[in-house]
Amino acid sequence: MNKLLFLALTAGCGVAWAQTPATNPMPDGSRDMYVGLGVQSAPRYEGADGHKVSALPVLQVQWSNGLFISGMSAGWHLSDDPTFEFGPLAAVHRSRDDDGAGTEIGGVGVTDFASGIPSPIDKRQIPVAPLSGMDKIGARLQAGAFANYYLNPRWRVTSSVLFGAGKDRDGARLELGVQRLAVVDNARHRVSLAAGVTVVNRHYNDSYLGVSQEESLRSRFPYYEAAGGLHDAHVGVRWNWTLSPSWMLTTNVQTARLLGSARYSPLVERSANTTVSTAIALRF
Repeated sequence: MNKLLFLALTAGCGVAWAQTPATNPMPDGSRDMYVGLGVQSAPRYEGADGHKVSALPVLQVQWSNGLFISGMSAGWHLSDDPTFEFGPLAAVHRSRDDDGAGTEIGGVGVTDFASGIPSPIDKRQIPVAPLSGMDKIGARLQAGAFANYYLNPRWRVTSSVLFGAGKDRDGARLELGVQRLAVVDNARHRVSLAAGVTVVNRHYNDSYLGVSQEESLRSRFPYYEAAGGLHDAHVGVRWNWTLSPSWMLTTNVQTARLLGSARYSPLVERSANTTVSTAIALRF
């Protein structure tokens, strides 16, 4: 089955590529589904030096009519041509807050139990959130389309375009790539490779890597207006290990390097970041 298992990047890197599973011919009325759980180490936000380790749900469902859900994206294969895939695509772009990776629930300090009064707070020991003072951006539902072309059964050229990200939901993102669907392919192991570039418009870059005048006044970052254009180049390798007909262990390593205006943003602490994930999934 020429298909990759893609992870649900609920806590993943901001440069999570909206890849579509390959067309999977199935009997009418049937479906193929993977559900699982794993762990992921990813940068807190695009260009962050610090990483966050978090639980990672896995979800991929594909129906015989061409509909699919793959992690945080969903779409519909409309082509009957086995060498050309295309169709509508929707994806959720994760939110961003002061911590860069969502909100957590924690304590409020140390309590002096003898008096019941909270002890004085030493502000020198309070960690500063990496994006403190920057605008929070909620999760965004993006809509667009994908188109993939098979050069041969193993090589696939991929493309997708999505609209709706950013502060004002006017950010656009174009991804172009190539995939080697199976470098190692036997009964139990499948290793696949991917590489590509991302192009974004000004609204996307300025939302996530720009610094407005208001943000510069309340944060540690200087004013910066990010332009559109090349956003990043990325490579990835995935290893799927079939443990049994029902169970699979999937491991993924992705590295992305920011380019152009994004690379020179004052928010960027490291221009190249790596995301590593591993998960076990049950096939239904």
